[in-house]
Amino acid sequence: MEHYYRELVSFLSARLGNRQAAEDVAHDAYLRVLERTGTQQIEHPRAFLYRTALNLVIDRHRRHLLRQAEPLEVLDQDERWHTAPPTLNLQLDQRLALMRKALDELSKPCRDSFLLRKLEGLSHPQIAERLGISRSLVEKHIVTAMKHCRVRMRQWES
Repeated sequence: MEHYYRELVSFLSARLGNRQAAEDVAHDAYLRVLERTGTQQIEHPRAFLYRTALNLVIDRHRRHLLRQAEPLEVLDQDERWHTAPPTLNLQLDQRLALMRKALDELSKPCRDSFLLRKLEGLSHPQIAERLGISRSLVEKHIVTAMKHCRVRMRQWES
């Protein structure tokens, strides 16, 4: 499935007009597809990946429209936006610890590529330049990290 990555990012870039947004949607689509492949066989993986990505684009657009329509005062007054329930915080802390453990199992370039993308929001070319590796290797590292973390989280949580 990794060989569809560049093709998918180009496809999404044309629709979104923003390569970084396209890469984010592609990463999210890959995660969703990886979650599904653990439970069932997908007959047409490329078509399923593209459909998933397009659904994410639609969801992203809807959220954007909703945010524009929602007055900020409502969000300010809504306590859900300020504090998470204690049990949710505990679950998030536990998941974060497991995620750190999974990331620690990866090679340094793989882990760094993933963290620079997901935490610092750097583009693939920026990551490639910073780490001194090719852009295609950055893409492979990020997909590898996502797959590894997904598999490990599934193992540890079951």
